[in-house]
Order: sequence, then C-alpha cells, then structure tokens
Amino acid sequence: MKKLLFSTFIAASIFACKSETKAPFDLANAKKEIEAANHEVSEFMAKGDSAGLASCYGTEGVLMLNNMPAVKGKENLTKVWGGFINAGIGAIELNTTEVWGDENFITEEGTFVLKAKDSTQLDKGKYLVLWKKENGKWRFHRDISNSDLPAVTK
Repeated sequence: MKKLLFSTFIAASIFACKSETKAPFDLANAKKEIEAANHEVSEFMAKGDSAGLASCYGTEGVLMLNNMPAVKGKENLTKVWGGFINAGIGAIELNTTEVWGDENFITEEGTFVLKAKDSTQLDKGKYLVLWKKENGKWRFHRDISNSDLPAVTK
C-alpha cells in the first residue's frame, strides 16, 4: 500500500510540474501582434479618431515628440492627437523594422510617414516604442519619434 501511495504521489507531482510549464515566448508572433496594433493606429488616424488613438496607450503610456513636453493620460493624449487631426494630418504609415523583448515588454524600432488628408507627405522619420502587455494586449508604454526632415529655420 505504501508503494502504491508513493507511486501515485510521484506521478501526481510530475503531472503537476508539467502542467505548470508555460510555452516559451514567441517574439515572431508578438511582432505580428504589434504590427496588427500599428494597423489599428493607422485606421484610427484615417477615421480622425483621437480617442481611438489614445486607447492604444497603456495606463501609464507616454507620448514623447519633438518640441513639446511628454504627454500622459488618456484625456491629454486624446487632445494632442485631436490637435494633430485638426491640423490636417489624415494618415500615418508605420513600418516595423525590428523588435526585441519578452512577454512583458517589447521594444519596436520602425519608420513612419505622416500624410495630410489629401495624401501630401507632411513628415517622415523613425521611432521607438516600448510596448507593455496589459490585459492580454500590447499597448504603448513609451512612444518616441523624430523627423528625418531638416529643421525649419527662420
């Protein structure tokens, strides 16, 4: 009886250990999820949806652009994106060039093109986004970019 109990205990322990093993992190799949999220960003911009754009940021998400202070909080993010939309930005194209990270945070490097509502190119440049997994979805944690165009001088 002791031998049967011991064997049952060992088998249960092995099964419990195996069932707790999680699959290794799949960076290639995470890149696809991030590219899909970037597609959402482009769709929100095309629709002129500043609240949708703000929803792409996590609870502690921050937008950091040239010549302005960092923007934090959904209300402020909505206002800033709304200002860009009202200024005539009608499209954003995002191209992921590289990602690295783990199941909690991923850094994305990429390029962007901003266009007016009439498809005229307004800006182009590069960006880094630190993505954070929140409630099963990748969200912007830190979003920083800068232009490739020469600075305007007076």
